[in-house]
Amino acid sequence: MAQKYKDHLNSNHTTGSSVQVIRHVKVCSKLQISSAKLFDMVAKQQFIKPFTLIPGGRAVGWLERDVDQWILSRKEAANKGAI
Repeated sequence: MAQKYKDHLNSNHTTGSSVQVIRHVKVCSKLQISSAKLFDMVAKQQFIKPFTLIPGGRAVGWLERDVDQWILSRKEAANKGAI
């Protein structure tokens, strides 16, 4: 099983398609907003909802590529004057 996992990691790493889960603090840092602001934006559906990392657990995270895509979509909207 461990070898299968290592092979999976290596194949993802070499193809550049690795999946990175980021937690609340990292998202706040990427967006340069406070923790309270992030919670507020999620509650108002202005930002993507996090997913539970472990079924039944409390820890949540976001896929980094989803956060990056959200940032790029905001930039596009700003360029079009939609903000």
